[in-house]
Amino acid sequence: MGPQDQGSSLVDQSMHDHLAKSDRAAGNWTFFRQWLKNPLAVAALSPSSRRLAREMIKQLPENARRVIELGGGTGVFTRALLAQGVAPEDLLVVELNEELHRLLERRFPKTTVVCGDARELQSIVEQEGFAGDDGVDAILSGLGLLSMSRNTQRSILSAAFSVLGANGRFIQFTYGPASPVSRELLKELGLHVVRGGVAWRNVPPAAVYVFTRKNSTSIRAVRTLRR
Repeated sequence: MGPQDQGSSLVDQSMHDHLAKSDRAAGNWTFFRQWLKNPLAVAALSPSSRRLAREMIKQLPENARRVIELGGGTGVFTRALLAQGVAPEDLLVVELNEELHRLLERRFPKTTVVCGDARELQSIVEQEGFAGDDGVDAILSGLGLLSMSRNTQRSILSAAFSVLGANGRFIQFTYGPASPVSRELLKELGLHVVRGGVAWRNVPPAAVYVFTRKNSTSIRAVRTLRR
């Protein structure tokens, strides 16, 4: 490669980086604007960080293939799942906010992105023909469970475990100091929870929790040291 080719390559890379930065900024502004419209529906002031996405990905079952993401937001977890090796056709993203849904469709055209309510997940999965005979391997949730009523939590978790396979995992992050789901509700639904890693550099810091059926294969939490 000659000096002219090298210069052209550097310009192309610089342009790519600039466009990527502009796209992230536009996504962040879209997210913040939706938070201003409805703070209770959008759980945070800004999208989750890539550090938090890594902590969520660590909790996926080994050889996880079919995955659902709830509350896709600007696509931080979506991008991490695809980078982890989940095929676009094996990923279903559900986002209730119409503007964020359109953003996700533009960013991930090969992935099925549905504008819908997590409480209706079973119907959504049936309509999309997504789960198959063995159910889904994992569900990553960016929903603000901590701020939801117990009835809403019950509806979401019931819908989630209706499509998860026998050893499927529901992976949720929270900004609180403990599981966002009470012991009473876990007992009622027959669920078990363990805490995984903590993304200390996320703003604010966030902990990851993994929910499974009590009679499923036991799981080991993946913990990380504070950095």
